[in-house]
Amino acid sequence: MSLRVAFDMDGTVADMYAVLRKVSEEIFAAPAGKGAAAADAEAGESSAIPGPSVDELHLTAAQQRQLWEHVGGIENFWTTLPEAEPGIIARIADTARRRRWEVLFITTRPSSAGDTTQVQTQRWLHAHGFHLPSVFVVPRSRGKLADALQLDAVVDDRPENCLDVAMDSKATPVLVWPSTSGAAPSAARHLGVRTVGSITEAIALLERMDDERRQPAVVRRIRRMLKRESRD
Repeated sequence: MSLRVAFDMDGTVADMYAVLRKVSEEIFAAPAGKGAAAADAEAGESSAIPGPSVDELHLTAAQQRQLWEHVGGIENFWTTLPEAEPGIIARIADTARRRRWEVLFITTRPSSAGDTTQVQTQRWLHAHGFHLPSVFVVPRSRGKLADALQLDAVVDDRPENCLDVAMDSKATPVLVWPSTSGAAPSAARHLGVRTVGSITEAIALLERMDDERRQPAVVRRIRRMLKRESRD
């Protein structure tokens, strides 16, 4: 049976933060985070942020709202991002083709001017080497989607998304957590989240999972027994 895998988009395979950092500096005419208190005092903290959290940019809630409102007016913004790792989309496509994986991409991207978020994302993936991509634009929960689609693995850069997958589905959550980010959250380890330092490492992990699935059932049982004995 084919491995069924979902990849998150932003922060995982697409470098959204590099682009948003430049946009935020243009909007606020200063490095992100300066003047934050004043911005929140003017805008208030109660309004919902129209896009995913971008805490990495050190913006206040008010600044994040302003940033996403600005992004919403940019024509086909989601087609302009660089890859998180050069050539990684083509590598995912090649690996999926060779191993006959079923791959889809999931995102919580808000709308921008131009085409729908789904179409912009599909065009971006196609332009980087993944032809006929399946894209799901979803609310916050990844676990329910993973359960409904009977996914085997979900690759994401957000610990909260991986924990959601771990708690609401049988899929293996794979957390992309570079060494520069420090230690991965302990809760992730306890719930069986697999942690890797890059998408390249994530692909290697998925290949090992695929190899294990292809082994006869008796070999898999023996391997699990040996692992338990080694831990004891």
